[in-house]
Formats: sequence, structure tokens, C-alpha cells
Amino acid sequence: MKQGKDIENPESRFSAVLLAAAKLPGVRINRETYLRSALARHCSEDDIRRAIEETPAAAGIPVEVLDKVANDSIRFETGKVSALSAAAGIPGVLALPATVPADLAQYFGHMVRIAQKLAYLYSWPDLFSDDGDDVDDATMGVLTLFFGVMFGTQSANTAVGKVAGMMSKQVAKKLPQKALTQGVIYPIVKKVAAYLGVQMTKQSFAKAVSKAIPLVGAVVSGGLTLATFLPMAKRLKKHLAGLPLAEPSRRVMDGEVVEGEVVEDHGPFAPAHADQHGADTTAIKLEEPQS
Repeated sequence: MKQGKDIENPESRFSAVLLAAAKLPGVRINRETYLRSALARHCSEDDIRRAIEETPAAAGIPVEVLDKVANDSIRFETGKVSALSAAAGIPGVLALPATVPADLAQYFGHMVRIAQKLAYLYSWPDLFSDDGDDVDDATMGVLTLFFGVMFGTQSANTAVGKVAGMMSKQVAKKLPQKALTQGVIYPIVKKVAAYLGVQMTKQSFAKAVSKAIPLVGAVVSGGLTLATFLPMAKRLKKHLAGLPLAEPSRRVMDGEVVEGEVVEDHGPFAPAHADQHGADTTAIKLEEPQS
């Protein structure tokens, strides 16, 4: 009985689909390879190397460059997932039991892909630190929160901001394991996962209806994917770009804290502060799950 209840639990259902999506071939993005390829046409080799060894923020990559690269990545992933969704809609109603789960997994897989790309551009550490199939709990937690931001939940926005703040203060190169798996962030992760489990069920039903008519279903399914994936990816981009973690770091030269330039020590110096982007408080609030 307990196992059956676990399967029906929205939180468990979402976590199972997310884990399956994270294990699909081609879903995991190599951080170094992606940053080198994405920044190659816009940055010097020294800046790219520093962005890889540290972060794009530490390398002082201009906001305009990151914005362009992020938009290019969003368009690429949106195009791919929409095409796959349309292809899955062609067989019609007889193939529904096979196509809907596969389409959902592909959809989530591309959400994982764009979440990684945006995270790496906006100075988050490597989410998948090894080449094995396992996904650690901290990575599952932060991906759940990223998905929550995509779906517009305010609690996920707040939690992502807190996690980013922890890493920014500690100059950490990996996720805060304890906070995400048993600390202050963990209850929010569970709450967001439960909410997303409910939304996932609604989305699956919508996709099943759109695929009921061959060919016409392909057009509707591809359009539905385009209409949902694109704004969700943009919502995550906006939120990550607005966090302090993404702000260009000040560099220390000859005892002075400066931003990309050397200042001679002729007297008191007050470092200029870059404009701080606020957290994405404009994300659409959806109904939160009841505890």
C-alpha cells in the first residue's frame, strides 16, 4: 500500500519524471564545453578561460553578451523541443500510451538542458559533477527550484535567491548540499515538487488531448510546446540574471577594490557599485500547494 501511495503522491511523481529526464542521453550539458562554444564569438580567450575556471561574472563578461547568448540558447532549445513534440503528435490516438510519456520526458529533458545553460551563463556551478548516471539530491533540489521559477511560483523564486546568496557569500564552486537536502531550503523544495507534480498531470492531460487527431494533433502539440516552453525559459533567464551571483565581480589590485580598471592610490577611494538587479518579483504567482 505504501508503494502505491508514493506513486500517487504528486511530489514523488514529479521527482521520478525529473530524475528520468536527467538521465536521458544528451540532456546533461558539459559546462566547460558549453561556455567555450557559447562565448567564443564574443569574448577573448583569456575571458573565456577565466569564465570556465571561475565564473562569467568573475571574468567580467558584459551583461549584453550574456543576454544575447542566453536568448540564442533559449531559441535553440525551444525549436528542438517543439519539433520533437510535433513529431510525437503525428501517430494519433492509437499511439497515445507510448507517445505521451515519451513526449513529457523529452519536454522535461529540454527544460533540464536550458536550465543548465542559463545557470552556467549566470555563474552557477556545475550541476552534474561526474559522468555517472546518478543525480545527487542537491542537484535534484536546485533543478526542482529552477522548474518552480519556470512555472512562476514565488516560493521557488525566493529559494533560488537564497541558494545564490549562500554561494555568493562563500565564493562556493558547488551547490550548498546541506541547505538543499536537509536545511532551510529543503522544505521549499518539497513544496515546489508537490506543486509541480500537480501541474505535470494537468500538462500531460492537455498534451494527450492535443494528440488525439493525427497530423492536426502534431501542429497543435508543437504549438502548445512552443507556447509554454519559451516563456518559461525566459522567466528563468530573467530571474537568474537578476541575482547578485550574476553581477560582475570586483577585482583586487594593489590593495584597492575596483571594477576592471587600475586606480592609483592617491587618497581615499570609494568603489563604484554596479547597478544591482533585484530578484524577479514580477514572476507570475500561481496557486501554491496546500501543506
